[in-house]
Amino acid sequence: MPDTPPVDPRELILDLLPVPTAIVAANNGRLVFEAVNNAFRAAGFTGIVGRGALLHEIGDQVLAFLVSEDTRRRMQLRLGDAVDSRHYDVTLARRTESVGIARCMMSLVDQTPEQRTETSLRREMSTDSLTGLPNRTGFGDLVEERVADGDRARYAVLAINLDRFSRVNACMGSLSGDELLISVARRLRGVLRSCDVLARTGGDEFAVLLGLREGADDALQAASRLQQALVQPFQLSDFSIRVECSIGIALGEDADADAEDVIRHAQFAVKRSKRTGQTEVYRPHLFDIVRSQFSIETRLRHALEDRQLHLAFQPICDLSKGRISSFEALARWTTTEGENISPVDFIPVAEESGLIVPLGRWAMDEAARTLAAWDRMAGGDCGARMAVNLSAVQLQRDNVEAMFAEVLAQHRLPGARFTIELTESAFIVDPDRTLCTMLALKEMGASIAMDDFGTGYSNLAYLQKLPIDKLKIDRSFITGMLADRDKVAIVRAILSLAQALGLRTTAEGIETQELEHTLVALGCAFGQGYFYSRPVDADAAYALLLARNA
Repeated sequence: MPDTPPVDPRELILDLLPVPTAIVAANNGRLVFEAVNNAFRAAGFTGIVGRGALLHEIGDQVLAFLVSEDTRRRMQLRLGDAVDSRHYDVTLARRTESVGIARCMMSLVDQTPEQRTETSLRREMSTDSLTGLPNRTGFGDLVEERVADGDRARYAVLAINLDRFSRVNACMGSLSGDELLISVARRLRGVLRSCDVLARTGGDEFAVLLGLREGADDALQAASRLQQALVQPFQLSDFSIRVECSIGIALGEDADADAEDVIRHAQFAVKRSKRTGQTEVYRPHLFDIVRSQFSIETRLRHALEDRQLHLAFQPICDLSKGRISSFEALARWTTTEGENISPVDFIPVAEESGLIVPLGRWAMDEAARTLAAWDRMAGGDCGARMAVNLSAVQLQRDNVEAMFAEVLAQHRLPGARFTIELTESAFIVDPDRTLCTMLALKEMGASIAMDDFGTGYSNLAYLQKLPIDKLKIDRSFITGMLADRDKVAIVRAILSLAQALGLRTTAEGIETQELEHTLVALGCAFGQGYFYSRPVDADAAYALLLARNA
């Protein structure tokens, strides 16, 4: 019998280790496995294929370690394809006194089960459980990969928002809503190319990562196909449901190498689409406007807390007597840096953000405080009323009656000293509530004026139904009236209508004496404009009152 080759004592020691382990040495620039344990053999690393794959992946790193002065180094090893790959945590180690000798111990800890579990969890976390599509997280990862490719002109992101989907859930239940979402996803996917990715990014929100060949035209054509896919009604139980959608498009070339930028741009565009009723492509300058408005909202919030706002007062004159009958209180904002921010900029932001409620409450209180101060200086009633604007948004969200009553009580003023100015939009949103509020204000003695009459809906039925006392003719009809027959005709018609209904009228925008005389001849009762005074602070307004009414 041939002699049995002697067993390397190192292998006997290595066999005590439960993980694949080997003694590796460098010989003329090549790696040699001097001793291996049974676990190393069982893992297939001693065969030609296994050894070749191992050395191909980490051979250079092992050689670099052997010629270094390190005593320990770790690295990750992946073998096989993506479907059936194995993952190892590889450790190279040697004793300090062995540094300089091209030999070390290599151990491999199999981390394949952990990696597969992590991959499975990651897949679940990035997938929408209802539709099987990528969710918001998964979609963001896919967009990130496209951004990393560097060719931003070759892709776009489409944000899709289903219109009035919440009504399906409310009327038919969440199960029917889920069924509809699955059907919608199936239709949308059916009109996309295989290279495009559809995701469900929210309750009724979808998104598409679209490859571009012809630039923005490809994105617009895809948006059209997606909308056409939803034209045919969906059948749920006994109901035939029509689903429409709003689509916003963001082009990769408009983003600054950030996946979140592209997605956010698409979401901004879809919000515009919901307002305009057509597919919208993100435009940077529009986003800058919104960002500016968001900045104003943040600064306005602090301005209200720090009392940076103040009121300016513009006189309203009785045209027949030439005396000041009242002042309109106008909110003004001067920042701590001395910047004057126009009401045209901050009032719409306040209404959209809900800040109009604290702003409106402050304005009413400040106007009453000023009027009470004038009365004290005059030793009694100063002879002027205060006109305060009330936003349609505040009318819907605030308890205006209670607020007004509290202000009157705090400053010991009768309601008859106030005129509440409302625009036509306040009468449209919720006519019944508006009527109740107006009646409550009138019971407290306040007058009601319809501001900017003629520029809104001008529904004459409101003039009959609502307890309005005054019409304020918008400055757009007054400015340049003397040179425009049409404007004269419109103003004459408004004045005749007001007279027939027993309403008093105030003309805004009077800038010359000739214009004042014309309006008096036409029968207008009150006037307001730069001819009398620009809006001024409280002290200047009081001085103006004394001088004009002396």
